[in-house]
Amino acid sequence: MKRSIAVFIAALATLGIAPVANATGPISLVALGDSYASGTGAGSYQDGTAGNCWRSGNSYGEQVAARLRAAGRLGSFTNVTCSGATTADFAQPFKDRPAQLDALKRSTNLVLLTAGGNDIDFSTYGGTCIQADCTGAPTGATLAKLPQMAVNVTGLLAKIRHRSPHARIVVVGYGRQVSASDSLPAVPLDPICSESVLTADERREGNKVADGIDAALRSAVATARWQGINATYASPFSRPGTFDGHALCEAGTPFLRGFDALAPGQEGPEAVFHPNQQGQQALASLVRL
Repeated sequence: MKRSIAVFIAALATLGIAPVANATGPISLVALGDSYASGTGAGSYQDGTAGNCWRSGNSYGEQVAARLRAAGRLGSFTNVTCSGATTADFAQPFKDRPAQLDALKRSTNLVLLTAGGNDIDFSTYGGTCIQADCTGAPTGATLAKLPQMAVNVTGLLAKIRHRSPHARIVVVGYGRQVSASDSLPAVPLDPICSESVLTADERREGNKVADGIDAALRSAVATARWQGINATYASPFSRPGTFDGHALCEAGTPFLRGFDALAPGQEGPEAVFHPNQQGQQALASLVRL
């Protein structure tokens, strides 16, 4: 029976469903990660973080913490996420802030994490798609970085386990940023969807990279689990309907920022292709409590 339960839990992880550990006491939560975790593009930034870490009160980590707090299950919450962080940056001071890993304690029993995108210069790749042509060689070069990214993420999970040996680590993925389908006629879309900005071929190849990132993160978590690390993967692809119809260049309400982020008073280029408040809500829904 015990083995059957273990196999069932492993199957959930493979599917990308991330249930939180059955903690009987208060949950000590730490949010780690890059811009997708910090909430760049989601507004309501914490004092002193706009323009650098972009730490949003609407981030999925903040929303998970709020749900735990409302249920009377939150013992403590620390959010040290920061836009631009690579997996190597978690172990060292970054943007004049202490190393993210320093926030972990032996008592930490839940860690939320999004990382790896900056290891492959995903934002630079997105900029190439917008400003030039990212099909062909740029896509191939980015895809070639994914195996090392997976190794880096597995190594980061091991470092987290070393500092917080009793923690469940939930890795939250990135998903797709744009629709691969042709834009519908007479449907108002963000200017980024113009064929003169993102061609249909660029969207399709960009989604190859997005899908590759998802597969690499899934592989990294699977490797970590074989190493005895209590990690699960919450993939935006795992629950049909979570993001369906809400990528950029689709008819539905977009869950991501496009060129609207470039308007006066907005975050600027750093927020392009990043989840807005609704997108962060969707990411938070992937973490089952």
